[in-house]
Amino acid sequence: MKKILVVGSSNTDMVVKSTNLPKPGETVLGGDFFSFAGGKGANQAVAAAKLDGDVIFMAKVGDDLYAEVAIEGFKKVGIDTSKILKDPSTHSGVALIMVDAKAENCISVASGANNSFTQADIDSLDGCLAEVGYVLVQLEIPMEIVEYLVQKCHAQGKKVVLNPAPAAKLSSECLSCLDIITPNETETEILTGIQVTDESSAKVAAEKLMESGVSTVIITMGSKGAFFSTESESGLIPSFPVNAVDTTAAGDTFNGALVVALNEGKELKEAISFASKAASISVTRMGAQDSQPFRNEIT
Repeated sequence: MKKILVVGSSNTDMVVKSTNLPKPGETVLGGDFFSFAGGKGANQAVAAAKLDGDVIFMAKVGDDLYAEVAIEGFKKVGIDTSKILKDPSTHSGVALIMVDAKAENCISVASGANNSFTQADIDSLDGCLAEVGYVLVQLEIPMEIVEYLVQKCHAQGKKVVLNPAPAAKLSSECLSCLDIITPNETETEILTGIQVTDESSAKVAAEKLMESGVSTVIITMGSKGAFFSTESESGLIPSFPVNAVDTTAAGDTFNGALVVALNEGKELKEAISFASKAASISVTRMGAQDSQPFRNEIT
């Protein structure tokens, strides 16, 4: 079986949980504090590894304690960390996260070394790309690096999956090199201008994305499920109802699980259902990587 390459951010998440999210200028007292390893790239790499994916993770970190703790955590779940690069000129990424009693969150990120990726860093992957089947990337590293990576991997016949988060516009050149794109409702609206509220509007938005050259679109819609569209079929895969306590890593868990399932040869609908189950488990727990399930938890 081929390996999964995840390229993206690594952060330390500092989380405050309280009754309400503060409004601008407001201080909210009484919250609990937690610290977790995070970053969308790292979260997706860990999700895939915990579900038995053979994962290579490329990230950039500072030469600091946050990096050492993060890398040790990656190794514990079996991730190949040989492509994680240290930049001593800056700090590792840090995210400040607030979560309210309804499990809604808001996040502010100091990207640090995540922003220091270069094309030469991506070129250093050349020696391992032959082992890779799927490449998973997000948008917490510079856009020009994402586009360079996507085009390089597409040219070498790799299956490229882009989770376009945080939300941003994408060039037609980037979109045309993607096999799968996995936006949520907000990201879909930014990409297409179409507000996604139900299956019908998701179908219209997905068709617009496919006109840009993406062969498969998966729009994650939280508790409503995940809408998928390919050249031959489309539909809504229902979610698994749970009592959510923290939605921080739900999308990342979904993406990591999706790529594992596809890399194992599962059909698309089965892979989406598998990913939805993994994501539903993650939201019942606090944190990002700590909340993500192991393979034996998905029945």
